[in-house]
Amino acid sequence: MLKIRVIALGKLKSRELTALSDEYVKRIRPYIPIEIVELKDERAPESLSEKEKEQVLEKEADRILENIQPGDLCIPLVIEGKTMDSVRFSETLYDMMERAQGKVVFVIGSSMGMSERVKARGDMRLSFSPMTMPHTLMRPVLLEQIYRASRIHSGHTYHK
Repeated sequence: MLKIRVIALGKLKSRELTALSDEYVKRIRPYIPIEIVELKDERAPESLSEKEKEQVLEKEADRILENIQPGDLCIPLVIEGKTMDSVRFSETLYDMMERAQGKVVFVIGSSMGMSERVKARGDMRLSFSPMTMPHTLMRPVLLEQIYRASRIHSGHTYHK
């Protein structure tokens, strides 16, 4: 059974970000089974009303929630989430993997954000920064931190 699933809306368009993400997945796999689920994001014009934006986020939420099972522990990556250093993240991640009846599922929203329904499904909301980050950049950042957490957990000094 897979232990970690990363659900990401939208494709990585940059070859460099794809290569970096693939490299971290390769580095993580000796420590933790990991799966990347890339979901289609909704196409929408630049200027949307709040109602239209909410409709787009709800369509994306349907696709996200289909990929999260009842026993999974869900961690949406959102600005208003909890921040922590890498050592604490490692402790939290490994604690969650021990408690999860299913997988630990990280969710990276689209460029428009994330539905409140997905946030509400979260067992813990996580933030890497109070700054807005491109969703495509968050994937390699998250993967690097999962790799770092694995190294910390196994007693290596990668985090120094």
